[in-house]
Amino acid sequence: MGAGLATTVAEQWLGIEAPRLSTALQGGRIDRELVDCLEQRLPTLRRMDASLGGGSIRGLVDAELRLVTDLLAGGSYSTPTGQRLFTIAAELGRIAGWASFDAGFHAAAERYWFTALRSAHAAEDRSAGANILKCMSLQRVDTGRPVEALELASAARAGASGAPARVRAMLSTREARAHAVLGDATACERLLSQAETEMSLADDEPTPAWAAYFDQAEYCAQTAACYLLLQRHQAADQWLARTLALQPDERSRDRATYLVWRADAMLNLGDIEHACALVGQAVPDIAAARSVRNQRRLIDIHGLLTRHQHPAVQQLDEQVRSLVS
Repeated sequence: MGAGLATTVAEQWLGIEAPRLSTALQGGRIDRELVDCLEQRLPTLRRMDASLGGGSIRGLVDAELRLVTDLLAGGSYSTPTGQRLFTIAAELGRIAGWASFDAGFHAAAERYWFTALRSAHAAEDRSAGANILKCMSLQRVDTGRPVEALELASAARAGASGAPARVRAMLSTREARAHAVLGDATACERLLSQAETEMSLADDEPTPAWAAYFDQAEYCAQTAACYLLLQRHQAADQWLARTLALQPDERSRDRATYLVWRADAMLNLGDIEHACALVGQAVPDIAAARSVRNQRRLIDIHGLLTRHQHPAVQQLDEQVRSLVS
């Protein structure tokens, strides 16, 4: 963890006065300032996940989630305060599930997400619930259960029909991706077109903090993912080029993912040298973040590249083997 990030986390933990927290945990009144502090820590946890990977933060998020659930169980609060606490618990459960998923702990991810869904329901936050279902859908894609993935993605989009445009675009691309896995190009294209329209409206509407990551870079990446699955490699490469040009530096784990995806597209287009160069760019980010998903992606693309006799493959081989061995 970098010194600046560690300092930020420490300062935020110190922002909660111990006597106030202890009183609340023992049944005392939970005030607005305490809830404000808990909410303000969420963006840091999201940023840490995006740069450090799920393996590095899942314990921290679990501790934060336990604190909030203990407050809900033992504290005294008004109905609006309780609703805010349940909203925080839902987002912490989602992040904990995502971190577990990224670290390869699939059963734990499901447990966190089911808990998060109950919190979102208690908070009466349909958009937050849809975001959790969206995460569950991607897990099904990754674990070879495409029909379940589509059911979850469809339910997420249907349940958040009144959500802001950015949220709807995010959910449309996830449902499109599930259709792409199943080879339904027509349904996929229809949803991508809808997502494009929704993204054109995104900047004109307020967006929940948890959906802010779905910017133009992420929208392009999710569109590219669909074209990769449909084996439209030229289109995928074009969208990934846009993604990487827009990708914020702090989202280094995702940058590594998209570099590997673009390498896959390049390999299928016959440009082995460019594919190797892209994988080489991804290796430092994959080494820096504890993400089992990215490590597996690296192993997979490396295996495909080593089938080719090319000087660039030989140069890449030692760099990759030193990381995955």
